[in-house]
Amino acid sequence: MTIKVKTEKDLPIAGATVRLNQQLLGSTDTAGVLITTNEKIANQKISVSAIGFKEKIISLSNKPSNNLISVTLLASTNVLDEIVVTAGRKPESISTIPSSITILNQQDIQAQTNITNNLATVLGNAIPGLGTSTNKATNSGQTLRGRAVLVLIDGIPQSTPLMNGARDLRTIDPSVIERIEVIKGATSIYGNGSGGGIINYITKKNKDGKKISGQTILGTSINPFDPKETLSYKLSQQLSGQVNKWSYTVSGSADYTGLQRDSDGLPLGQTDGLSNSYQYNGFIKIGYQIDSSSTLTGFYNYYGSTQRAKYISKNGIYGQSPTIGVRGEEPGKPAGTPYNHNAMLTYSKSNLFHSTQLDVTAYLNSFSSMNRYVASGTAWYGPGQTMINSEKKGLRLNLNTPFQLFSIPTEVTYGLDLLKDVTYQDLTDGRVYIPKMNMVNFAPYAQVKADLIENLIFKAGLRYENATVKVNDYNTIATGPNGEGSILVSGGNIPYKATMFNAGLRYTKYDYFNPFVSFSQAFAINELGRILRRAKENTIGNLETDPIITNNYEAGFSSRFSIFNISASYYISTSDLGVNLVDVGGFLMPQREPEEVKGYEVTLDAQLSQKLSVGGSYAYVEGKAKMDDGSKIYLNGSRIAPPKATGFLSYKPNQQLNLQLFWIHTGARDRFALNDKGKYNNSEGPISNVDLFNLSGNYNLNKNWKIGFGIENIFNTSYYPTVSQYRALDAEYVKGSGTVTSLNLHYQF
Repeated sequence: MTIKVKTEKDLPIAGATVRLNQQLLGSTDTAGVLITTNEKIANQKISVSAIGFKEKIISLSNKPSNNLISVTLLASTNVLDEIVVTAGRKPESISTIPSSITILNQQDIQAQTNITNNLATVLGNAIPGLGTSTNKATNSGQTLRGRAVLVLIDGIPQSTPLMNGARDLRTIDPSVIERIEVIKGATSIYGNGSGGGIINYITKKNKDGKKISGQTILGTSINPFDPKETLSYKLSQQLSGQVNKWSYTVSGSADYTGLQRDSDGLPLGQTDGLSNSYQYNGFIKIGYQIDSSSTLTGFYNYYGSTQRAKYISKNGIYGQSPTIGVRGEEPGKPAGTPYNHNAMLTYSKSNLFHSTQLDVTAYLNSFSSMNRYVASGTAWYGPGQTMINSEKKGLRLNLNTPFQLFSIPTEVTYGLDLLKDVTYQDLTDGRVYIPKMNMVNFAPYAQVKADLIENLIFKAGLRYENATVKVNDYNTIATGPNGEGSILVSGGNIPYKATMFNAGLRYTKYDYFNPFVSFSQAFAINELGRILRRAKENTIGNLETDPIITNNYEAGFSSRFSIFNISASYYISTSDLGVNLVDVGGFLMPQREPEEVKGYEVTLDAQLSQKLSVGGSYAYVEGKAKMDDGSKIYLNGSRIAPPKATGFLSYKPNQQLNLQLFWIHTGARDRFALNDKGKYNNSEGPISNVDLFNLSGNYNLNKNWKIGFGIENIFNTSYYPTVSQYRALDAEYVKGSGTVTSLNLHYQF
């Protein structure tokens, strides 16, 4: 029996849930099709539901003669689009997944980008458990639950775990993002580097069936109290459509950020700053419907963001006075992300065998990160400027097969990942800082999902990591004249093999209490580059290069009753050999010790009326490393963020106007003492409370024109971002931005 679920415009609905007398039969694939072997479907009632659509119940008097049931769902304006594709590599509803998940849909993204176009800030303000923004071009310290997060664009890895450049959150323009999925806790489903979880940017695709439609955005922002040189602007144009079997989405955008000033009107310090930075993005996605069960989709995205600073930093004194910007030109090349290329081609077939869904994806990522020029290097002799380069080529084979196991609806998702990742870091003058690390990873996996009893969902899976990193002979960089301090290191192959396991249960019967428990593991070859560049041994085999295996234990629930939505979770994350970057003689070096990170998250929102809703969240995390002598020390600020609370008030008095007030609070954290020089070690500075308020609004002029407006830091609060406080360095003791007002004009046809 084939059940096909579609929209009013005959477009397939993926992830629709089909039930027979409340028993789950399964979910539709990307073609909107579910094939079931249940022979009792005749003379019964089936219910079909999908997030974003109204549920439909159909009574079947007898078995259809052609074994096909076609179901059309009507769109619902009252339900959010919460289909997740990254957690198990297939469309699934949040309510059935035994994990903590946060989704930012199109409305959430637009509300936040009315305030700022910086994705690192958008995510830091909106995602519980993720560190707040640095207000810079980098996202240093923005860990998720105290561990590294793997950033993806449509499943293509953007992070560089072999050598973290901390620029992976800003790798695409928000205007081409349909939604953002955040899966929290250790997960190995996408491989290397996801000890804290996954952030997946899902790009837009054509949905309306028109031959051509489009959206134009013109935006500007300015500091209203000290406007000189602070004017910023943005232009974005997007076109999409569908012609016969072809669909397309094309977009281009340009964004300029003017001078950033603090609450006193002083230019911000320029260390990794965003003042006078340019951001460009080009995007194209094309789909072809080969037949009723097969599709071909390809996309390409270019992103670049570099700073052409008109100011240089004048160092302040940590804890006393801020580092500010003064007129001047910095030598060297513009810092930032000169380019980030992503290309992908996916073939999908929904009825390969026994209702099996097949997805084959080939992808490419080419990424470059340019660090700022320094007049006198601490890790090398003389001036210099480094850049991290990463080239990834991958192939993913993914299959999903539903079946009945002793009358239990079951499905297995299985496949193979192949990845080649070449990462290295050179100085622009040609000196080698980190040699080429050539990683080849072969990783088969399988994930089983079964409805053990009615409404009790069980998931479990395995993934085997078989990676090898090849490093050729190299010389460590000289720390003095005439090659002083450089040593020859004999290269070789570094093997990494590990089996990752996950299991979870979720009980979905009651909306008012939907609990889950889970255990999951993640694998990471974390910042191998830091070890290689500071090698003291002359052979690779003598270096401590063991991977990080993270174990995440979690229990939580979601609840919907009356006007309230509540979710909460508690987790413990352990690793027998973690990585904490500690200050060793002025260098941040990886400390490999057993670690334990604990925390909890709570979210609550309430629809007080059709016009008014409120909500908020609270996230707390703490972590310690266990030393050889049995003592425990706190993990520093580069890993552990202070407590974070958020709140919102949304008011929609009519169909034209929508206003949202946001509150972001970062709490205090003071875990470390002064060193013997009377100063704090790098990343061990105390953190004080910060409270910020932002405003976002939209006004619909008519069906084509809309005005978006926002105010960042409404009360012009004087503050230091978290990273400025914990880093405890004069050069990075930079204040946050003062008030910035934004205005955006949207035209849609």
